[in-house]
Amino acid sequence: MIKTAVIGVGSLGQHHARILKLHKKSKLKFVVDTDKKRVKKIAKTNETEYSTDFNVILDKIDAAVIAVPTFYHYKITRSLLQHGINCLVEKPFTLNIEEAEDLIELARDNKLVLQVGHVERFNPSVVGAVPFVNNPKFIEVNRLGPYDPRSNHIGVVLDLMIHDLDVLFYFIKSKVVSFEAYGAKIFSNTEDIAKARLRYANGCVADVSASRVSMEKYRKIRIFQPDSYISINYAEKNFKVYTKKGKITSLSDIDVTKPKLQSKEPLFYELDNFINNIIEGRKPSVSGEQGKNAVELALNILKGMVF
Repeated sequence: MIKTAVIGVGSLGQHHARILKLHKKSKLKFVVDTDKKRVKKIAKTNETEYSTDFNVILDKIDAAVIAVPTFYHYKITRSLLQHGINCLVEKPFTLNIEEAEDLIELARDNKLVLQVGHVERFNPSVVGAVPFVNNPKFIEVNRLGPYDPRSNHIGVVLDLMIHDLDVLFYFIKSKVVSFEAYGAKIFSNTEDIAKARLRYANGCVADVSASRVSMEKYRKIRIFQPDSYISINYAEKNFKVYTKKGKITSLSDIDVTKPKLQSKEPLFYELDNFINNIIEGRKPSVSGEQGKNAVELALNILKGMVF
């Protein structure tokens, strides 16, 4: 049993706590948040202890999920790693590359698991689509949703688009060599809508759109490759593959595949991966290095963005 804690039990952290409470290999020892009323409530719901100061738990746990605002990721994670605690840090990993590299080095020196919470990597639709991805030429990604004031400390690129930047690295497995990016500030002092066209070293082009000014959630990715087209619905956790059988004279010459997928929520698979990585001494599916790569690309997009 891994003694676990969740630091930051807001809209996402509360679900980390719920899953770690139920996981067969986890013993949820603490939930931590500066909001005493809320953390006390979450602790009661999950039958565990609570604290408003993460320093109190440093010698009492083996692993922690850090789900606080991004500004505090580095300070808290560094302290945890220094005390021998394995960490899963929510995305975006850090606010700059120097912080990310320091945490990666610290985890490596102390032989600890440092995982980054890019949960879409564990979305059954993404995992299921991987075997069908073969030399994509063009990818279109759209991630839209309503505005949430709780995320106004960062813009839509670091808040939402970064999910897809990581997934694109997962699918394309090549470096970005150039890009164009455009954004607009509507509800906050940071970009609330952003579009980027990314060109990869292997020739693939990806158009990525992220918005938090939509009234409804819409999360899809479309992959176009020489012999097929893949349509992934993040939200509904399904995908379809359209493959040409030969010369196309009618729709009957296109084979449509809709594989049956696992049914559990992506966050469960992410936390299950984290716990088993610790137990088995495995490298994380989403490592600190990969989290850093997504942050680096996101920051470059922001630097080059035209408003």
